[in-house]
Amino acid sequence: MAEPASEFHHGDQDISEQVNTYRTFGALTKWFCLGLGALIIMLVMWFCTNVGFLGGLFTGVVITVAGIIFLRGPSDTEVGSH
Repeated sequence: MAEPASEFHHGDQDISEQVNTYRTFGALTKWFCLGLGALIIMLVMWFCTNVGFLGGLFTGVVITVAGIIFLRGPSDTEVGSH
């Protein structure tokens, strides 16, 4: 039977690349969902109510700004720092 190429030691591997990938994916998913939600709100306000384009645009901008304020945090500044 063939011998293993190297001895496996649980917990000795460098996982910094996987951690950075996981955090980046989470951050991108969060910001994509904010943008998609703001776009959906804007389009609903524009086409399904009487506020028109400017009302929908204003609502979309307000949702985007509020989302940026509430969603930014320490997790965004830590991406790539470990």
